[in-house]
Amino acid sequence: MRTRQLLPAALALAVLVVLSGCANGSGLRVEGADVPATTSPSAPSTNRGFVPSETAAPRIAPATMTLPEVRVSLLAEKRLDPYFRQVLDGCTQIQRCLTRGASVDVMRTGRPQLVVLIHTVEKFVIGAVLMAATPTGPRQVWSLKAEQLKIIPSRHSDLVVESLIFTVNDAPCCPSGRRVEVYRWVGGQMTKVSSTDQEGD
Repeated sequence: MRTRQLLPAALALAVLVVLSGCANGSGLRVEGADVPATTSPSAPSTNRGFVPSETAAPRIAPATMTLPEVRVSLLAEKRLDPYFRQVLDGCTQIQRCLTRGASVDVMRTGRPQLVVLIHTVEKFVIGAVLMAATPTGPRQVWSLKAEQLKIIPSRHSDLVVESLIFTVNDAPCCPSGRRVEVYRWVGGQMTKVSSTDQEGD
């Protein structure tokens, strides 16, 4: 009688040993679970939970144009935003009104373009321009006026733009909302392809 009681337990143990031998990581395949070895988790955002949907772009060779060249080109541009012109006109120290951003190739020409942030002396960013190198010097190909914006190139050669916006209960001094827009070079110009707003805390 005791032998009959032990027999089912012994069989169950044998089956368990055989099955565990198949589950060593190479015998069991889950479809879609393969992850390339180069994939790494995204770094957490420091922008109060605001994370662009695009991952960072590959590094592009730095654009060779200088900020003084950019300023001269912008001031000669008839289409320059009047507020941008006012800031640049009174800017005697270039680094106090212009900052180099990312070198990108959103135009897909094989030559880098340069994102340049325009800001006040107090480093309050009021907008940005995209400059392309030409035989006669830098040329503005796109501009955007927005407060405290940040521009991040995506791996798809788009520009992801984060900026501050005012929400209903904000004081005139202090926008608390955020906007993320994605711009893409389409048909010879930058085109907005998406926009998302987030309310302030």
